[in-house]
This record gives sequence, C-alpha cells and structure tokens, in this order.
Amino acid sequence: MKNFVEEFINYLAVERGLAKNTLLAYQRDLNKYVGYLEGVGIKNIDQVKRDHITNFMFDEKKNELSTNSICRSLAAIKTFHRFLVRERLAKEDPTTLVDTPKLWKRIPEVLTVAEIEMMITASKGNKPQVIRDRAILELFYASGMRVSELVHLKMDDINFEIGYVRCIGKGSKERIIPIGRRAREAVQKYCETVRKAQAKDNFVTFIFLSRLGKKISRQSIWKIIKQCARRANIKKEIKPHALRHSFATHLLEHGADLRSVQEMLGHADISTTQIYTHVDREKLKSVHKEFHPRG
Repeated sequence: MKNFVEEFINYLAVERGLAKNTLLAYQRDLNKYVGYLEGVGIKNIDQVKRDHITNFMFDEKKNELSTNSICRSLAAIKTFHRFLVRERLAKEDPTTLVDTPKLWKRIPEVLTVAEIEMMITASKGNKPQVIRDRAILELFYASGMRVSELVHLKMDDINFEIGYVRCIGKGSKERIIPIGRRAREAVQKYCETVRKAQAKDNFVTFIFLSRLGKKISRQSIWKIIKQCARRANIKKEIKPHALRHSFATHLLEHGADLRSVQEMLGHADISTTQIYTHVDREKLKSVHKEFHPRG
C-alpha cells in the first residue's frame, strides 16, 4: 500500500502540479493512514471498508488531533481512494459514505486600519533595516500575499511604473496583484538605497534581503511583524498571515466584490475567501451588542 501512496503523490506532483508543502502534507497523512491499516491487519487495499476509515478518524480524535487536521486527513484519504479506483488499482472506493466532520469555521484575527497605520508608523526611520521593514509591511498589506510568496518575490516581479506585482502562488499558479502608491514608494526607496548596498552578489535577484545580502527567510518576516506590532503597542495575538487577513477583510468592508478578492488572494475555491465575510458579520454583531439598547 505504501507503493500506492508513492504513485499517488507522483500523480499530484506531475498531473496536478501541487506545491511542495501540500505534497508533504498529503504524504504525511497517508503514511499515517496506511500505517494504521497495516496495524489492524489490512494487507490489501481492497480489504479496506468504511469502518476502517471511521475508526482511524476516531483514533486521531482520541490522540487529540484537531477537527481541522482530521478533515484535512480525510480529504487526502478520499482523494487517494478515488485515484486508486480511477487507475484500476482498487475495485471500489470505501470513502463514498464517509461524512466529513462538521467544522466551525475559524475566524482569523485581523487588525483594524488604525492598527495597520500604527504598525507602519512604528517602522519609520532612516536606518537600513527600518527602511526594509517598512517596505515589507507596506507591500504585505497592499498585496495580501502569503509570507512564502513575499520572500520569493524577485526584482522582475514588481512594476513600479504601472503599480503591480507578479506573484507565483500555490501549485505554481501566477497572479497579478495591483499595489498602491505608498507600497510602491516604500519598496522603491528600499530597492534604490538599502538593497543596492546589501546585494553583494549580483546573482541574488530576490527583492527582500537579509543583512548578509541573502534572501530573507519566512521566520525573519514573522519576527519583523511581531516587532512592529510590539512597538505599536498592539496587544492582539498576531499570526504570520495577520496582514493578509487584514488585506482581505478591509477590501470587503469597503465594498470590494468577493470574486476580485479571491483572485488577489489566489484562492482556488471562493468558499475559502468567504470566511472573510464572516469577519465582517462578527464586527456587525459586536457593534449591535455595544450600541443597541437591549444588546
């Protein structure tokens, strides 16, 4: 069965072009699943029944795996079994009657427009590191990119004159995101001053560099965001995608249509983008509770 997992992962990589991190997650979940099946005496894929899958999920729950993780694992298992049937490596799909556990959608923590302004203001100054950090914050909030996409941006990916950035997202899918004047000016200032001095190697084409002149890491971006939030005296628990979440929420709050926001975020499914409409509803509820006479 482990050979089948390898064939499936190769299919996802070659035919569907999934990102490396996604492939690793699929492989990790399926190896755990196959290990469970072997542990209960299943030696052939056609021996797998619905009960084996539900029992595996209950075991994962007993091991205190979150509902989100269990749902992700089940999605991998379902796709795996459909692949086996389509490739005639198995006779039937035992997952057809297995229900996905219902999820409470987690509403992401977002910053207010004022808090974003406070963070950016907290990164003012003429020191090289401060100029770089401000450019990162401005571009991150202006584009709503993922942290991994931000660190991989290259000089050719940004057009200062027209005002857009070219981004390579999950599954190597390309998208074009417009950026505003403030982000353009901040990044341009960084590129023409700080980056020019830092880029000791002419072959380094990434926009954002470390003090050593190498591509900045995701961990460094995360530290920058936390430091700026701390300097701005923001007490919220800030996650790496806080600026991405804020980007989407603020666009929708100001009247942007869901489809456009989906395109800019690079979501394959619009239902993923819809979570940001729940954020807006939560805000309405808090306003109602605070100001209604019988709230």
